[in-house]
Amino acid sequence: MEVTGSGKATVTLPRDEQILITREFDAPKDLVYRAWTTPELVRRWWGGDQGTTTVAEIDLRVGGAWRCAMVTDGGFEVAFRGEYREIVPDERIVSTEVYEGMPEGEALNTVTFAETGGRTTLTVLVQHASKEDRDAHMASGMEAGMQEGMDLLERVAISLC
Repeated sequence: MEVTGSGKATVTLPRDEQILITREFDAPKDLVYRAWTTPELVRRWWGGDQGTTTVAEIDLRVGGAWRCAMVTDGGFEVAFRGEYREIVPDERIVSTEVYEGMPEGEALNTVTFAETGGRTTLTVLVQHASKEDRDAHMASGMEAGMQEGMDLLERVAISLC
């Protein structure tokens, strides 16, 4: 299935320990936020086209945990988990993120949702502990799956209109 979206996420490296992802969506921020935080909707976009999302657990409260896992087309499981540190509904989510295959590499993600004219700009600032952790994240091939996931996220958000 070909996935198309309104744009492409921009990935920049503002500091040695950071990854900044920015993407505009053709949907209002409350719908993008809902698609980002509702387990049954997350299952529809989280893994991109890299496999099948098998787990999307979200306890959306400060101190609550989240976990997403997928089985790749190659047959192996990829899972991430974290804890919510700050939640401002429809505006901002701060949470930790740990790739379960490399649990010592915890990152802190700050996700913001900003709306102008019915379109949402989503930004994800990923703060790693070191440049080495950031570089390992970038070298993991995450960008291709993330781009696909963002296209699907936009489709899910639009479907909620």
